[in-house]
Amino acid sequence: MPRKKKTVKEKEVVKVAEVKPRESIEVLPQQSLLKEPRSKENRLYHFAVGRRKTSHASVKLFPNGKGEFTINGKLLTEYFAEPFYASQVLAPFATVGKEKEFDCSVRVLGGGKHSQAEAVRHGIARALVGFDADLRTTLKKSGFLTRDSRAKERKKYGLKRARKGPQFSKR
Repeated sequence: MPRKKKTVKEKEVVKVAEVKPRESIEVLPQQSLLKEPRSKENRLYHFAVGRRKTSHASVKLFPNGKGEFTINGKLLTEYFAEPFYASQVLAPFATVGKEKEFDCSVRVLGGGKHSQAEAVRHGIARALVGFDADLRTTLKKSGFLTRDSRAKERKKYGLKRARKGPQFSKR
């Protein structure tokens, strides 16, 4: 059904609200709107992001901890049931010699278990450098600060996979 157009008589009349005088409006001082910058000493935790393939891990490192480790709300041994992955995740702490000095909370997304473990390891190493810059040389020599950028190559048109072409037929 076609819609009926409203005529001038049918349109509602909107009343204009009364405007308060300018003196009654409270003006807040400019400084109260700004947040004070927090120094590194006052932080509750050190944050870093680790990446590998399609995985990325957000790591929060709490100093003066008991060595508690949670990944996506689960304990380390629950999330990475295989001891290989758990040892890979804890490798930066072992290299530096600070296994029981930090509590760690991690949120990891994407990829498989192997790439997630390497992303968490990368994030922990970066967070440790944020905590103490002197640890950088030790972690860099071990290769924990290097972002492994290798990922699956995309499929190209005209090919079966990234590089494999169709079988050639002479006739």
